Amino acid sequence: MTGFRATVVVHSPGDCPVATVSATTDEPVDSVSRSSQPTAEGTIVEEFGVAADASVDGDHDVELTPIQSNDREAIYRFERDSAANCACEVIERTGTPVSSVRGQDGALLLSFRTVELSEITAIVDELRAYFDGVVVEELSQDHEDVSGDPIVVDRDRLTTRQREILETAHELGYFDYPKGANATDVADELGVARSTLTEHLAAAQTKLMDAILETDHRQQ
Repeated sequence: MTGFRATVVVHSPGDCPVATVSATTDEPVDSVSRSSQPTAEGTIVEEFGVAADASVDGDHDVELTPIQSNDREAIYRFERDSAANCACEVIERTGTPVSSVRGQDGALLLSFRTVELSEITAIVDELRAYFDGVVVEELSQDHEDVSGDPIVVDRDRLTTRQREILETAHELGYFDYPKGANATDVADELGVARSTLTEHLAAAQTKLMDAILETDHRQQ
């Protein structure tokens, strides 16, 4: 059996403290964990780690409580309303667990695994129903037989502008980890607004995923 691993970026994840803190820190916010069940008051408890010298001061909708620290890392805890829209929970409501959560430059990067490629498309569509700026950043497949036929995607599906934006983002390291550039850097390089960039990226990646799905179905 083969499977897929995807990392989806949510550039506007709403009132997410992990994303909000990441906008003011030099390093990504990771080591994120959360309770699987709400408290008696109907809240979900979450924790995240940042560099020990990172500042978490800012305008947050929740209180960040320091619970542990050492020379390298500080751990903070907060509670949020379980009824609030959460990107992680939107994914998990589809029946797919989120394997890792990272905040970076004010965005959320969510990784998960699926059996079918079509499940990734469904998850992205579900996220876009709640949040703006949802883009698939990484997509990989595990192969039982590495000699299998490759999937070929016709680049002519993309407009000239979409190809230019994807190529620029790739050249600047937008799809690398750690990132060589964030969405603002790419938008500045292209001379467009960040919202325009994310719209073009989302449209281009939707076309590419549609093409991959069509090709994959033909090969089965």
